[in-house]
Amino acid sequence: MEIVNNKYQLSGGIDPLELCAEFGTPLYVYDAEIIERQYKRMTSAYTWPNFKVHFACKALSNINVLTFLRKLGAGLDCVSIGEVKLGLHTGFAPSDILFTPNFAGMEEYEEAAKLGVKVNIDAIPMLENWGLHHKDHPICIRINPHLMGGGNENISVGHIDSKFGISIHQLPHVMRLVDNQELKIEGLHMHTGSDILDVDIFIRGAEILFEAAAKFPDLKYIDLGSGFKVPYKPEDIETDIEELGAKLSSRFEEFCKEYGRDLTLMVEPGKFLVSESGYLFTKCTLVKQTTSTAFIGVDTGFNHLIRPMFYGSYHKIVNVTEPNFKPRIYNVVGNICETDTFAIDRRIAEAVEGDIIGFYNAGAYGWSMASQFNSRPRPAEVMIYKGKAHLIRKRESFEDLLNNQIEVQL
Repeated sequence: MEIVNNKYQLSGGIDPLELCAEFGTPLYVYDAEIIERQYKRMTSAYTWPNFKVHFACKALSNINVLTFLRKLGAGLDCVSIGEVKLGLHTGFAPSDILFTPNFAGMEEYEEAAKLGVKVNIDAIPMLENWGLHHKDHPICIRINPHLMGGGNENISVGHIDSKFGISIHQLPHVMRLVDNQELKIEGLHMHTGSDILDVDIFIRGAEILFEAAAKFPDLKYIDLGSGFKVPYKPEDIETDIEELGAKLSSRFEEFCKEYGRDLTLMVEPGKFLVSESGYLFTKCTLVKQTTSTAFIGVDTGFNHLIRPMFYGSYHKIVNVTEPNFKPRIYNVVGNICETDTFAIDRRIAEAVEGDIIGFYNAGAYGWSMASQFNSRPRPAEVMIYKGKAHLIRKRESFEDLLNNQIEVQL
């Protein structure tokens, strides 16, 4: 979204104020052309011919987004049976879906096996259970490489104390299980975290998997997860995808020669593909001046966008209605009965009640982490593509708050 002729415009010349007038606020809007750009950027960065992008659909699981990415050629990274079923519903082949849960019950693994998708196991007890019931169903093993990578501790998942993955130091135990139960291992997987800037972190993780791969003669793929950082602030730095793609493609070619045959190289971007595509448009409900602080209050809260409170994430925030007014310093806050501060001491064009306030980088972990806290329904979602806007999820209503509740007489 950029200013054209003193007004904010989305791609294709779409006016966000008109979208808000038609669909109401708060409103999530996704620009599919940006998703397409990011996907093509990722696939162009890797020269290895057997390269596959699996979209981490926990970031944004609307079925229209999934269908769009499937048509681009993506596979799917799923962390729950619900996500697996969404993937199958939107036309993904079972072979293009990797199921990577964490502390899920055996019943979820059982269902995944029946659905025919790839299964990724990240705990030794689950490996033991799998060998007792499904040793003929090939599996992937998630390794914890003990690498500290990620923007903060909540999104760093490859360190020694992480709940994710089987410790690389437990590999001898894994090998005993594989040999004794005749498990079929078709893939190795890792994921170190999110918002990783250092390309060498990915390379070091890859080297750990390559070394482990020598112990598994029947592999078909190596999955290096993701964690690619996108820019949030003006002149922000991001993961150099082109450098990473070139280095990993070259090193993977060497590895495959050492291994004795070509394997598929997989990555699992979520935020990288959809974060920059998304905007959250809200309405200013009140401007409040205290003795020291000016607040812009908006008609949403952490029930709709929890990332700033949960991760400390930064979102660029602008006055869409009046972009050229003189800027003032504001704290931007929500309408929830908890402290839900989106931004502190932010320069924003002077706002008044009724102005539309826009949040950038809202495509990942926005609606997918939303709730009905404070009995406030969740927003509508719109996808734009080539100058046209499409409603892809209706705004929830009061009736949706009552859905599945059962009145009883006590």
